Amino acid sequence: MSENRTTAAVCAIVLAGALLAAAAPAGAAETPTGDGSKAICKRLPVTEARLAKATKRLGGDATVAGSVARLEKRVAEAKAAGHTEVYTYLDNRLTFRRSLLPTLEARRNDLKAVADWCAKQGSSPAASK
Repeated sequence: MSENRTTAAVCAIVLAGALLAAAAPAGAAETPTGDGSKAICKRLPVTEARLAKATKRLGGDATVAGSVARLEKRVAEAKAAGHTEVYTYLDNRLTFRRSLLPTLEARRNDLKAVADWCAKQGSSPAASK
């Protein structure tokens, strides 16, 4: 009988410790002290390159994997073959992929404004060269 009490007591202590640990504020996670502008300015060339690469890929012709034109061709082939389920799936992907181009262009324009701001602050990678 004392073995059951010991087991119950240990379980209660473990449960209480887990509850206290979950309720305690996270001391290890620091709150941000700024808006992260230094990091954004530092990663600016990488971000610009990624956006340019994605835009180029989406705007490529039917031989470019990931392009809108290639997916349009696949949609047309699925429709011609009578594969309605595949056609529907690919057509939904095509709709989403077409919506990416304006989003990426908007991000590129926003990034140009950020690059100008970073240059004025003297924190852009180009300014440090």
